[in-house]
This record gives sequence, structure tokens and C-alpha cells, in this order.
Amino acid sequence: MKQLRELGAVLVLAAAIFAPAVIGAQAPAAPGGLPDLVTALKATPGVLGVDAAQTISGKQVIFAWFENKQAVLNWYNSPVHRQLMNGFSSGGGRPEGPLAGIKDDSGPILTIASITLDREAMKSGDLKAATKQIAIELYAPLPGGLALGGRFAPSTVKVPGLIDVSAKPPSKDRQ
Repeated sequence: MKQLRELGAVLVLAAAIFAPAVIGAQAPAAPGGLPDLVTALKATPGVLGVDAAQTISGKQVIFAWFENKQAVLNWYNSPVHRQLMNGFSSGGGRPEGPLAGIKDDSGPILTIASITLDREAMKSGDLKAATKQIAIELYAPLPGGLALGGRFAPSTVKVPGLIDVSAKPPSKDRQ
């Protein structure tokens, strides 16, 4: 669980840095020459989809759907993630390794990384000091649900029992 928090912290940090650019349709590069997290995630083997948002409460959020545990580890061990992790953490790692509590055959996995920043404190350039909240959470799809005209999750995420209804205009017989 602690490993997941560390992974989440890095994703959330990156989300806070890059989500405003993605959401505002600005240039993909983040301030300070940092990498574009969304693009880096999308290029990671086993990533099924990535989306970013800002909540009403001010959290910057990245949603990343991974095929399985190995795909999450692909991201965790990527140069982009390592750079972010080294820049934000004290360098301590888990003795048992990342995602040790997750079964190897787990998947798909939705990772939600969120961060809330103090905008005034961000002016100093100290991201750690400006971070009011940071979290990484992992979820797996539950059987069921309904989709009409599309889904929030990528269509490649298999959800047992999901009812996927095509959005078709009513036929002339029904009018």
C-alpha cells in the first residue's frame, strides 16, 4: 500500500505540473523544462488510456488506465517517472519493491493521481512547499455498469457485465 502511495505521489506531482497545460490546450511541455507527463504515460507500454481534469475543489487529476501490474511497473521504472520521483522524494524506496502487494495477474488497473497546490506558494518555485494534498489511488473495474454513446474509460478496458448501448437516432417507426 505504501508503494502505491509513492507511485501515486509521483503521478500526482506530474499531474499538478502538466494538467493545466493539457486542460488549457497549451503547449504540451511543462514549465521548467519538465517532461509532458500525459504524453509520456501514453507512450508507456501497457497503458490503455490517459485523461486529465481539474475538479471543482481545485485538484489537478490524471486518470491512467493500465493493462496490468507489469504495465504499471513499466511506468514506475520509466525515465520520466524516475526523474519525477527523484526530484520530489527523499530517495527512500520500499524494501519489498514497488507494487509488492499487488498480484502479478492483476488488471486492468485505473490509477488516479491527484494534487492540490497552493498557487501563492507556487510563485516561490518550491513545489514541495506548495503541495497541500497529493494522492495516488488504484482501482479495478467492478462487473456491471452502463455506457451510452461512449465511456469514460478507454474501450480497451474490459469490464465484465458492462452494458454498452450504441447511441442511435430513433427509427421512424418509433416517432
